[in-house]
Amino acid sequence: MYRPRRTGERKRKSVRGCICGPDLAVIFLKVLEKGIGEVPGLTDAERPRRLGPKRANHIRAAFALRKKDDVRKYVVNRSYEKKVKKGDAEIEKTFYKSPKIQRLITEKRVRRKKLYAKMKKDKWAASKEAHVAYEKLLSKFLKEKKAAYKESHTKPAAPEKAAPVTPAKPAKAAPAKAAKAAKPAAKVEVKKETPKPAAAPATAAKTAKPAKPAKVEKTKGKK
Repeated sequence: MYRPRRTGERKRKSVRGCICGPDLAVIFLKVLEKGIGEVPGLTDAERPRRLGPKRANHIRAAFALRKKDDVRKYVVNRSYEKKVKKGDAEIEKTFYKSPKIQRLITEKRVRRKKLYAKMKKDKWAASKEAHVAYEKLLSKFLKEKKAAYKESHTKPAAPEKAAPVTPAKPAKAAPAKAAKAAKPAAKVEVKKETPKPAAAPATAAKTAKPAKPAKVEKTKGKK
């Protein structure tokens, strides 16, 4: 039954049920059904409603309003008188106090909402452009850094010296001793052919003895 207003707040409070006794000082009740008689000071006179709904939709439901109707004219307010100094004299002036309507959408709220949406969109576009510019700058920086690193770590090539041009000297004749000492480039084998004997003269053929004819054996009955 106790509702603390802030965290960590402590309070002693006695809680009891539906039993009423002489030790109770105040009892909060609500009249649900009215009987035949009147309760003096409670139901015998009509009293204006002191508090009313605060939320815009609840006010529309209570007074059966449309969406285009102005809810601010139907808020339940209370009046009180206060003395105000006007010159040397004091005058009683009537003031009105009304609750702040919750969830009320006004023209100012619609305009502010559009402005917030536009600001959000502009910020998104600006952040996107800034990101693109940063990426370009970063890539350029990295390229320059790589180029500087290559230049610092590569040794410069020595300049090539042009060879001096000398006039060609005439070739000298080789001495005779050197020519003799030179070895032949390749050996050539020469085969010696023996000459065939010439034919014998005719006189030699006459002196040569004639060869004996071969003997032929004759056999009977055989040819």
